[in-house]
Amino acid sequence: MEEQLKQINKILVANRGEIAIRVFRACTELNIRTVAIYSKEDSSSYHRYKADEAYLIGEGKKPIEAYLDIEGIIKLAKKVGVDAIHPGYGFLSENILFAKRCEEEGIIFIGPTSKHLDMFGDKVKARTQAINAGIPIIPWKRWASYFFRRSRRIHYAAWLSNYNKGITWWWRSRYAHRTQ
Repeated sequence: MEEQLKQINKILVANRGEIAIRVFRACTELNIRTVAIYSKEDSSSYHRYKADEAYLIGEGKKPIEAYLDIEGIIKLAKKVGVDAIHPGYGFLSENILFAKRCEEEGIIFIGPTSKHLDMFGDKVKARTQAINAGIPIIPWKRWASYFFRRSRRIHYAAWLSNYNKGITWWWRSRYAHRTQ
């Protein structure tokens, strides 16, 4: 099923600082109007003045909470009539809920779809997708075994991130206190 391409006339950048300024510059070159958001603490930030329009977001919230206010950003985007939202980096750029909310409201999310964020945001799902696509991967058990043998041999503490959402496991060689 082929989707219709929608003309973008106005973009809200859900970020601040240099990231937002770069997006505004690109939009200006493409004759696309821009909307900035800012927290109370960022009221004098430069990015606010580089956009065509700027709005306070998350009034009464801490700065980070303001930029993570998904419902507030969506509400503002609908109110000012933006066609697309660019999340910038960090903050909401890999937030599956934000991408889904944009899709639900008919706003273009400039980034991966919620389906792709779900698929590649989880290490187990990403590994499964790689296997299904025929991409060669290192077998987990063989790699872990090699890693621990090697770390023990050179008397290093080893750290390993678990498959399941960044839960970490620390292992320390009983010889770590010795020198070579």
